Amino acid sequence: PPPRAVHSLRAALALQGAMFGACQAGITALTERLGQQDQAGLVYAAMGVMSAVAGLSMAAVPARVGLTTRWRAATAAACALSLPLLWTDTLPALYATVTVLGVAYAPHLITVFGLTERVVPPARLAEAMALATSALVGGQALAVAVTGRLAESHGPAAAFGAASLAAALACLIALTARPESYTGRTVEESDGL
Repeated sequence: PPPRAVHSLRAALALQGAMFGACQAGITALTERLGQQDQAGLVYAAMGVMSAVAGLSMAAVPARVGLTTRWRAATAAACALSLPLLWTDTLPALYATVTVLGVAYAPHLITVFGLTERVVPPARLAEAMALATSALVGGQALAVAVTGRLAESHGPAAAFGAASLAAALACLIALTARPESYTGRTVEESDGL
């Protein structure tokens, strides 16, 4: 059976996918409400560019900052940075809020995939990575379907609220989980930190 630690990592990825999916639904609903539907793709792109910049910046984080610490910081940032979406009601504010929120996405993905690599035995790595990716995509697909309807009936803030809830749950998992490598030591111990 897979190590128990891998389940919390998959759950965190599913919740990150749910957060992204709910943000997509909220962005689409808000731009439509503002009569600027053509801006939705550009708002997604702004988030993606910031996420890519933050992801590339992860190479500069010192090795002494362990993966568990990085995981907790990324989920806490996603939770905190998603909250302004609840009060966002103009296009400039949406661009600003979503662009800043993009800072949390790639660092979380990179860190959780790094943790996954350390908690499963090498022989199970390909399977573990495939399931991790599936959790992310599945969470996003389910969230888009559910929060799209929520945004239609209750407005963009409802979808953004679901995104913040997913971020808070991911943060809770990161704060309470204690990933261990497949050797039985904590990830930081197995990395020699």
